[in-house]
Amino acid sequence: MRFVPPAREQIDPCVFQRPPLVAWDEYASLLCGADWPDVHALNAPSVHNSTLPQFVEQTPALLADGRHYEQRIAERGLVATRAGNWHDLLNALVWRRFPQLKRALNVRQVAEIALVGPKQRTRAQCALTHFDEAGIVVALRDPALLALWDAHDWHGLFWRERAAWQDGRIAATVFGHALLEHALTPEKYLCGKALVVQGPAAACDERALAAAAGAIADRLVLNDPQELRPLPLSGIPGWHAHNDTEDFYRCAPCFQPLRAGRRYPSPLVLPS
Repeated sequence: MRFVPPAREQIDPCVFQRPPLVAWDEYASLLCGADWPDVHALNAPSVHNSTLPQFVEQTPALLADGRHYEQRIAERGLVATRAGNWHDLLNALVWRRFPQLKRALNVRQVAEIALVGPKQRTRAQCALTHFDEAGIVVALRDPALLALWDAHDWHGLFWRERAAWQDGRIAATVFGHALLEHALTPEKYLCGKALVVQGPAAACDERALAAAAGAIADRLVLNDPQELRPLPLSGIPGWHAHNDTEDFYRCAPCFQPLRAGRRYPSPLVLPS
C-alpha cells in the first residue's frame, strides 16, 4: 500500500524536534510554515545553490518534452516538482544538502537509461532508486559492530551497544527523502538502506559522504539492491518514542531476522 503522509495542517510540530527531521531545522521555514513553499521559494538564493538544477512545477507542458525524469535533470537542469507535495519538497531539500550524492545518482541513472531505454529497469537502477528513496550513509569507527549488524543481532547492535550510537563509534546520516517523509508520522517504524563507510575518524562528516558519492559515481556500489544493508533507524537511541526499554528491541516489527543465505558487502574504507 502506498504511503500517504499527513496533511500539512495535521502534522504534529514535535516531529520536527526529533530525529531524523530535527537535523533539517535550517529549513524550518519551508517545512513548518503555514503555507506550502512554491518552486520560487525552493530556488531562492537563501535556500538554493545556483550550481544545482532548478526546481520547476510539474505540469503537462513540462512533461510534454517526453524526457524521463532523470534525463530532464541531466539534459535541461530541471527537477519536476509537484505542488503541495511532501515527497517532492523533501527531495528538493536533499538536493540542497547533498548535491554530490544526488548528482552521482542522476549520472548513473541516465547511463542505465541509455543502456536499456526508459521503459525497462536494470538491477543497478533498482539499487540507485532504493538508495535515493530510503538511503542512509553510516559512518563506522568500530568495525566490531559489523558482526552484530551482519547477524541482524538488533538487540546487541542497539541495546547492548547503545553507547556506540552516542559516543560516535557509529552514526547514521539520513539521505533518502522517502525516509524523511515517513518520519512525518512519528509512530512509524523507520528502516533505511545503508551504505557503510569505515574509518578511524569516520564520523558522519563530509569525508564519509564524499566517499559514498565517489563510490556511486565510479560504479563501485549500487549495482544491485542486495548490496544495501537494512538498518532499522527506530532502534537508534532517541529515534523512536518507545526505544528506551529493552523489550522494544525484542518485539518491534522493524527488527527482522537475517534471511537464510543473505550476506552483505564489506564497508567502504576511508584512508587513514
